[in-house]
Amino acid sequence: MGIHQYFKSLSDLEQIIRCPGKFKYQKHSVASHSFKVTKIAQFLGTVEEKVGNKIDWKLLYEKALNHDYAELFTGDIKTPVKYASKELKKLFSEVEEEMTKNFVEKEIPAEFQSIYLERFKEGKDDSLEGRILSVADKVDLLYESFGEIQKNNPEPLFLEIYEEALTTILQFQDMHCVEYFLENILTDMLSEQFTEHDELKGITLRIMEEYCD
Repeated sequence: MGIHQYFKSLSDLEQIIRCPGKFKYQKHSVASHSFKVTKIAQFLGTVEEKVGNKIDWKLLYEKALNHDYAELFTGDIKTPVKYASKELKKLFSEVEEEMTKNFVEKEIPAEFQSIYLERFKEGKDDSLEGRILSVADKVDLLYESFGEIQKNNPEPLFLEIYEEALTTILQFQDMHCVEYFLENILTDMLSEQFTEHDELKGITLRIMEEYCD
């Protein structure tokens, strides 16, 4: 038992490829996703702080860095599958929580176990930091799918992932950081020229009209 196994497991996260089993022009690991989500969350938190909202930065960073650690035990499960129903998502969450708890109790020294159980629990809650994490996670997913669409990947799954990610982001449109993202960042994304540009722009406008009417 010891932190050695925990440190060793961090390299294993580099080997877990997101969206497995599908052709991709650019592969993304769980480790790189966690890094990107943390950087995105940092910016979104900065937007919220700029308008006067108080951010618990330690909590936000811990939530973002650790939010997918449980995939060390389960691997990455495709978004459309994982979110197919509330019951299925709940089951996946319970499995991840139990396996993470077993790992902590086995590998983390007793004096640190309560700290790491707290760090590894589901971070997407109703707190401002939890809501920022929810958005940051989907923003990175949006960019991952956008990259494949932009490269003309023929796999239709990436359009499904793009739609799911944008739909989830729009559920948080009451947040200042989401308003900023929609008005400044998403517009820049859609202004880039690529073969499937018109189709993707049409999908985006349709989704936004459904949620913003």
